[in-house]
Amino acid sequence: MNQDELKALVGRAALDYVPEGAIVGVGTGSTVNCFIDALASQKQRIRGAVSSSVASTARLQSHGIRVFETHEVERLPVYIDGADEIDGSGCMIKGGGAALTREKIVADLADRFVCIADASKRVDVLGRFPLPVEVVPMAAAQVARRFAAIGGTAKLRVGVVTDNGQQILDVSGLAIADPLAMEAEINQWPGVLCVGIFARHRASICLLGTPEGVQTLSFG
Repeated sequence: MNQDELKALVGRAALDYVPEGAIVGVGTGSTVNCFIDALASQKQRIRGAVSSSVASTARLQSHGIRVFETHEVERLPVYIDGADEIDGSGCMIKGGGAALTREKIVADLADRFVCIADASKRVDVLGRFPLPVEVVPMAAAQVARRFAAIGGTAKLRVGVVTDNGQQILDVSGLAIADPLAMEAEINQWPGVLCVGIFARHRASICLLGTPEGVQTLSFG
C-alpha cells in the first residue's frame, strides 16, 4: 500500500469518530483532504464543519458542506487533523502546511483530537521533522537567535505567508524530550504567534495507517 492509499484509509476510518448531527472540526493537509472527501459521502449526517484553513474551507464548501466560523460554536465534539510527527503520548509537531495557529485554535474548541497519519509520522522523540513556528515578521531574526541559543537552526520558509499574514520559521536540530515545557517556553517569546508543538492540545486518539491496516493508538 502506498502513502496515498494509507492516507485514504485513515481518512475513511476517521468517519467513525464523527457523531451524528455534529459540527466537526477539520484540519489541514493532504491526509485531511482524504477525510474531507470521505466526509462528503456522509454529509447529510452532520450539521457542518469548522475549518482551520482557507484551503480546507474551500474543499469542504466544494462538497456542499456548510462551514461555520469559530464564533458560531462554543464546543466541538471532535477535531480531526493530521500531524508531521506524533510521539508515544500523543504530542505532535504540526505546521508543515503553515496552518498551525488556526489548527490550534480549532483544536482548543474540541472535546477530543483525533489524529490521522501514516506510520512514518510515529516517532519516539519529537524533532526529526523541523519545528514550524509562526512569527511576526519583525521578530523573525530575534526568534531565530533564541533558537540558536538552545541548539536549533531556524530557517525562514521562503515565499510563504500564512492565512494570518505572518511568516514561518522551520527549526531543525531540536530533540523535544519535554514537549509541554518547550511549548510553554517558546509561546512566551515576543513575536511568536504560535509554535507547532501540540502538547497541551495533544491527540486523544491516533489512527495510524500501516500496510496491515489502521492501527488505533489511544492516549487517554
